[in-house]
Amino acid sequence: MLESFSHPDKEHLMDMATALRDLGVTGSELTQDELDRLDRDGFLPLEDVLTLEEVDTFNQRMAELTAAEGDQAGLEVHQEHGADRLADLINKDPMFEICFSHPRVLAAMRHVLGAEFRLSSLNSRAALPGQGHQSLHADFDRPVAPGEYEVCNSIWLLDDFTPENGATRVVPGSHRRGTMPGDEMPDPAATHPDQIQLTAKAGTVVIFNSHLWHGGTQNHTTRPRRAMHSYFAHRHLPQQLDQQAYLRPETYQRLTPAQRFLLDVTGTD
Repeated sequence: MLESFSHPDKEHLMDMATALRDLGVTGSELTQDELDRLDRDGFLPLEDVLTLEEVDTFNQRMAELTAAEGDQAGLEVHQEHGADRLADLINKDPMFEICFSHPRVLAAMRHVLGAEFRLSSLNSRAALPGQGHQSLHADFDRPVAPGEYEVCNSIWLLDDFTPENGATRVVPGSHRRGTMPGDEMPDPAATHPDQIQLTAKAGTVVIFNSHLWHGGTQNHTTRPRRAMHSYFAHRHLPQQLDQQAYLRPETYQRLTPAQRFLLDVTGTD
């Protein structure tokens, strides 16, 4: 648990503009075409954010954590039948910092959410063989008007996402409908006529507006389909994982002031 720490003057003066600048967000990370696609479709694949060597390193570390945590894995946020989950990854290895600090990801979050957002959680999900199907859903409890978005996610692909292994399905443009799947579908677990699957190579990060209707599909292969989820929300919303409550002293000490601001763990004098 995070206790008391002293803060440099810079941290007391931190704001979103300064934090993003310190983390390398200059305004040129995404093209206008990419921003338009994110607005229109509600999702945007960013290829080659991770190298294949980095993907292998993440997978090795998460296999170690899953084995070490056993039946407690993912308990900090959510456990799911048919999927291996891990949560609170920020505290579990410095390697995970890229998932909430990468300039292209942060630029996308700023575009969707505006100037005042923070990390809500950093988790992983591995759909197990024969498992992983989810109903279409949004990651918010009610519909919102177009442009008034509250939450946005990023999926860090640690395996190729294919039609066979449980790639996430989405309904393009559904974030602008102002409705929830259950408002229009008798059974949100069923196939939607407009759905597509997010197929891409490992190392890709898919930004998706979390008001977009989405869900995992069944993994028909013999191996888990692995990914990390770096989930952001407006600063006024409760975090999926209370970063202030969970952050360990040693984690706090290694984070930069800008990273602490994105986790909203400043001001604990």
